[in-house]
Amino acid sequence: MSLAVFGSIGLDDVETPSGSVHGAVGGSAVYFSLAASLYTHVQVAGNVGNDFPPEAWDTLRHRGADLSGLKLFRDRPNFRWRGRYEGDMNEAITLETQLNVLEVEPEVPASYLDARLVFLANMGPDVQAKLRARFPKAMVWADTMNLWIRIQREALEALLPQLDGLVLNDGEARMLTGEHNLIAAGARLQELGPKIVVVKKGEHGAFLFAPDGRFSLPAYPTTRVVDPTGAGDSFAGGLLGSLAASGSHDFPALRRAMVDGTVCASLTVEEFSTRGLEAADPAELARRSAELRAFVDVG
Repeated sequence: MSLAVFGSIGLDDVETPSGSVHGAVGGSAVYFSLAASLYTHVQVAGNVGNDFPPEAWDTLRHRGADLSGLKLFRDRPNFRWRGRYEGDMNEAITLETQLNVLEVEPEVPASYLDARLVFLANMGPDVQAKLRARFPKAMVWADTMNLWIRIQREALEALLPQLDGLVLNDGEARMLTGEHNLIAAGARLQELGPKIVVVKKGEHGAFLFAPDGRFSLPAYPTTRVVDPTGAGDSFAGGLLGSLAASGSHDFPALRRAMVDGTVCASLTVEEFSTRGLEAADPAELARRSAELRAFVDVG
């Protein structure tokens, strides 16, 4: 099943208790694609500034990703984010955001219109709605964040019934639904539109709400947490990459995909930037997946 992703391509300045990086490769579409490409062919779309390093695409090219949806702006700098993690590092403190090329809507190449699985990474729900309309026959998933819940709630609520799947974190789920109990929040989100909802809980794993049941999975038990940036996007990439590879969205496939997404997130947090995903070894992926499956029945 073909998989396309639309999202940001970023350059990040990140500080964590383990150190810091400046101008590191990041962005939702990049993390998602690197994770998804471990399981399936992925089509990447997003806006690229004139200061983004071209060698950053080498790994995705090697894995056979379609990069024709990348639009290079020779007269504008790249999207940039600066943040810091402290304490348990479950949430970033945003210090600065420069939208730059992200102010322009991404383009949809004609060759991407046949995609049967589409992920609309974190961006304004007004833009997500326009992109969703271009894929009337595809199964479309999306991500969101607290910013859009605050400033574009009406547009987000209008988008939800058009989605097949939604990925968000526990704080966003509670904020969007007004439900403190996470089980009630997940059920309420399904009522608002998407039949499949995945709620990320950081170091506590993730919870799946699907038409055929619910499923909870712990995070992979890593002791090496260097940089959580992009972990959620990597989780989504592994999740949808696994679904695309299986060609199914039934409950067993969703449970197995949750494992794959969790493993990808574990690789991401162990290194700064995208290094963990770029160096991912298939044997290590399989070992971590087997270790997680030993905890729960994934079918």
